[in-house]
Amino acid sequence: MLASFLNRRFLLQNAANGFGWLAASVLLGQQTPATDAATGLLPSSLTGTSRFHFPPRARRVIFMFMKGGPSQVDTFDYKPQLNKDDGKPLPFDKPRVQFAATGNLLGSPWRFRQYGSSGIPVSTLFPHVARHVDDICFLNSVYGTNAAHGGAALKLHTGSDTFVRPGMGAWVSYGLGTENENLPGFVTICPTLAHGGVNNWGSAFLPAECQGVPLGVASQPSTAAQVKYIRNDRWSPAVQRLQLDIMQQMNQRHLRNAAQDSSLDARIKSFELAFRMQSEMPRVQDLTQETRETQEMYGLNQTITADFGRQCLMARRFAEAGVRFIQITHSDTNVQWDQHADLFAGHTKNAAEVDQPIAALLTDLKQRGLLDDTLLLWGGEFGRTPVAQGRNGRDHNPDGFTMWMAGAGVRGGIRYGATDEYGYFAVENRMHIHDVHATLLHLLGLDHLRLTHRYAGRDFRLTDIAGAVHPGVIS
Repeated sequence: MLASFLNRRFLLQNAANGFGWLAASVLLGQQTPATDAATGLLPSSLTGTSRFHFPPRARRVIFMFMKGGPSQVDTFDYKPQLNKDDGKPLPFDKPRVQFAATGNLLGSPWRFRQYGSSGIPVSTLFPHVARHVDDICFLNSVYGTNAAHGGAALKLHTGSDTFVRPGMGAWVSYGLGTENENLPGFVTICPTLAHGGVNNWGSAFLPAECQGVPLGVASQPSTAAQVKYIRNDRWSPAVQRLQLDIMQQMNQRHLRNAAQDSSLDARIKSFELAFRMQSEMPRVQDLTQETRETQEMYGLNQTITADFGRQCLMARRFAEAGVRFIQITHSDTNVQWDQHADLFAGHTKNAAEVDQPIAALLTDLKQRGLLDDTLLLWGGEFGRTPVAQGRNGRDHNPDGFTMWMAGAGVRGGIRYGATDEYGYFAVENRMHIHDVHATLLHLLGLDHLRLTHRYAGRDFRLTDIAGAVHPGVIS
């Protein structure tokens, strides 16, 4: 009677008590890298679990996603001719496919100034970030293939705008794993649930433990960006350990009988990690450990910067703790960066929210020596048109826009590539989203052509059948 009552299913559903639900829902765990035969990965000297194709320049990534599409010609791609010809018709053809009807050229309402020893011009929207131009490589010639938010966001995150594919953080976790066995390899702070939603940070056909662990959502303040059920007030750690040991003994016995079961093996590891996270995760997310000066540097003492500043500070703490890929998202349910109208008010608000925190992150990483092996990536799913939509807005523009990289292995103080004289089309050193992915993986010591996973009878990779590393970006 007792044996039939205490069956495996009953224990799985009840004994874990809270933290087990966390493990089952997000399948956290230290990544088991792909085999040498599948990827050609070489053992790393940094950890016993991470592997590289060649010596890496970066050990981790912080991706700052500006949802909605910041305007390149109003931020980091200075176009004096655009202001000279304000109000005139565009002197060449617009893209064949446009998201909405647009009119004549619209000059930027912001002034640009040169900064740093490199003299790179930056808009007055970003006075704090501007002080770091000598550490930044501005990718002024990025382009994509989709003018809609959903497709473009998926393309940026996963390399595909039409199919469910693993996110770039999942690919990095798949190839390199985590440097901290008590934390996941990929976390995403305040991700948006719109325009691709969970697919943007999912693992798709990769092992489930590669997917991103979401902390909060974009529609809620970052103070709510916590792991659910991380605390168990009902049972002591000793009792939880006893429960987990019993459950894991049964899982291991089942695994031996089932020969190869990668899904069960991943779950066994995820349960263990969920237990260890109970002590590690709260410590990493406890920002009260930071000095008042550090908190104020990130803008936590100001209403306008506190929310994104908290994300940036958490990102630095996760990077310091050994998380391989950290994504933070600037978004809200109203404005975002999607200014089809009232460009001035929208971009002014958005830039004020992120400028100081991003600059603080750059400063903090550099002071701690982390910028030497941390790669920062900034950008949205596309840019904006240099022509007006309505009276004072800009439409979507995937044909030429700006992202930027900073940190490990990146040439700082340069503008790589260029758009035309109005900022519409990428024309010099054109850099497709696949190229951005290929270059990012290269800096992490991964060959995008060899980091593959066989699924449904074919090999898949983040860059699909395209992508090229751009050596001009690399120092």
